[in-house]
Amino acid sequence: MLRWVYIGRLSVASALYLAAVLKYRVATSLDLLLASGLVVVTLGITLASFWHTHVRGREPGRTFRYLQAVYDVALITVVVHVTGGPDSDLAGLYVLLVAVTAVLMTPTSTALVTGLVSLAYLGDVVLGFPESSTHSTLIQVAVFALVAGVTAYLASRVSLMGAEREALAGELRQVRLEAGDVLRQLRSGVLTVDGGGRLLFNNPAAEELLGFPLSRWTGRPVVTALARVAPDFAAALSTIPPPPVRSQRVEAEVRLPDRAFPIGVTITRLEPAGDPAAMPRITAIFTDISNTKRLEQLRLRAERLEGVAELSASLAHEIKNPLASIRSAVEQLARTALAHPDEQFLASLIVRESDRLSRLLTEFLDFSRVRATQYREVDLAEVAATAIRLVRAHPDCGGDAEIELTGGPAVLEGDEDLLHRVVWNLVLNAVQAAGGAVRVQVRLWRPAAHELSGVVPIDAAVALTVADNGPGIPESVRGRLFQPFVSGRAGGSGLGLAIVQRAVEAHRGVVLHESAPGHGATFTIYFPTSQRREEAA
Repeated sequence: MLRWVYIGRLSVASALYLAAVLKYRVATSLDLLLASGLVVVTLGITLASFWHTHVRGREPGRTFRYLQAVYDVALITVVVHVTGGPDSDLAGLYVLLVAVTAVLMTPTSTALVTGLVSLAYLGDVVLGFPESSTHSTLIQVAVFALVAGVTAYLASRVSLMGAEREALAGELRQVRLEAGDVLRQLRSGVLTVDGGGRLLFNNPAAEELLGFPLSRWTGRPVVTALARVAPDFAAALSTIPPPPVRSQRVEAEVRLPDRAFPIGVTITRLEPAGDPAAMPRITAIFTDISNTKRLEQLRLRAERLEGVAELSASLAHEIKNPLASIRSAVEQLARTALAHPDEQFLASLIVRESDRLSRLLTEFLDFSRVRATQYREVDLAEVAATAIRLVRAHPDCGGDAEIELTGGPAVLEGDEDLLHRVVWNLVLNAVQAAGGAVRVQVRLWRPAAHELSGVVPIDAAVALTVADNGPGIPESVRGRLFQPFVSGRAGGSGLGLAIVQRAVEAHRGVVLHESAPGHGATFTIYFPTSQRREEAA
C-alpha cells in the first residue's frame, strides 16, 4: 500500500509540473517555479520514505504515517488550489487520501487526518475563493467524513478478519508441525497412497519396518515395489475397502533378507473432499506384531501345560499305587525257593522297569505340583549359585565343565524352591546338551524399560539368561519345546523344560528361547520383582 502511495504522490506532482510546462506561454514564472519546487520536494520526501521502509526494512511507525499523510494533504491542497479550488476536478484526491489513511492507520488517526483534510479544503476555499458557494463546500466536507467513516469501518473489519486468518493459519501451522512430529516419532509405520498407487506420504518408521527406501518413491507408483518385501501388504493397499466400510484390519508378513516377521495393518479409505469422481486415498498404519504373537503363544502354551498337569496328576495317582503292588508281588514271587532262574531274571527285569516307571511318575507328580506356596524376598543370585553347585555334582557334569555365573544381587519376591528348580533344570539341560567341552554362561541382570517394551508385559523385572555352547535346539522340536515328553536329547523325559515353564508362570514371568544350529541355545527368563504389585495390577 505504501508503495502505491509513493507512486501516486510522484504522479500527482509530475502531472502538476507537466501542466505548468505545457501552459508556459500563459503561466507565470512563479507558477513554473512553484511546480518545479513541488516536484523536487515530493521526489526527495518520497525517496527518503522509500529508503526508510523498503531499503532499510523498517516498520513504518505512527509518526511516520502521520508525516506521510500531512505531506499528502499539503500536496493535494496545492494541486486543488492550482486547478480551481472548489471547482477543481481533482478534489476527489482528498477522498482517495482519506480512504488510504483509513486502511493504513487506526480509526482515531483516520479521524484526525480527515479533520486535517477538511480544514485544509475549507481554508483553501474560504481564503482563496471567497466567492464560492459555502453549501457545496460543506457537502464536500461531509463526503470526506462519510468516506472516512465507511472506509475505516471496512478496514477494521478487514483487519479483524486478517488477524483471525493469521491466527488460524498459525494454529494450522502449529497443528501440522505437531502432527509431523508425532508421525516422525511414532513407532508404527504410516503410509498413504492415492487411487493409482502413488506414494503420497510415509513416516520414518515405515521405512524402518519395511526395510525399503520409501522416500525415493514419493509421487510414484509404489505398490508393485512393496510386493517384493510384503506381498500381502501390497495386496491390501491395492484393495480399497468398499463402501460403507471405511477401514479393515489385516495381517501380513514382511520378508527382509535377514529375517521375516508379521505386521498388523489397518487400512483406511479417505474420500477426497469436493470431488466425488476422484479416486479415494488409502492410508495404512502398521506395526510389528511379532512380540504380540510370541506373547499369545506363551499364553496358549501355559494353558496347555495347565491342562496336561491336571491330567498328569490324575494318571500318576491312578498308576503309582497299582505299580507298587505289582512290584511288591513280583519281588515276593522271585524270593520263593521254587522260582526258576529264568523267572528270577524276568522278575528282576520287572522290578527294574517298575522303578524306572515309578521315577517317571514321580516326575509327573513334580510337574503337576508346580505351585508357588510362599512368596518372600529371595536373592536370585544366591539361588543360582546353589543350583550350579548341585549341577556340578551331577553325574552328567564332567570335571572340566565351565559354568560361569555373572551379575550382582537380584532380589525379587518369589518361591525359593520353584526358583531353584528353574535354574537347576536350565543349567543341567545346558550341560547335558553341550556334550564334550561344556561352557555354560548364567547371567543375572536388570533390563531397562525400553528393553521390555513390547517384549514382555512386565514393568520392573529381573532377567536370568542361561546360554550353552551345544549344537542348538533341533528344528523338529523347537516349536514344541515346552510341551511335556518333548525332548531334543536322547533319553530325556521331556519334563524338565515343562517344569521350568510352569514355575515361571507361577511367578507371572516369561521364558523366551533363541537357538542357532551349531551356536548353542539361550534361554532368557523375565521375573517381576514384586508379586504383590503384579497381583494388584
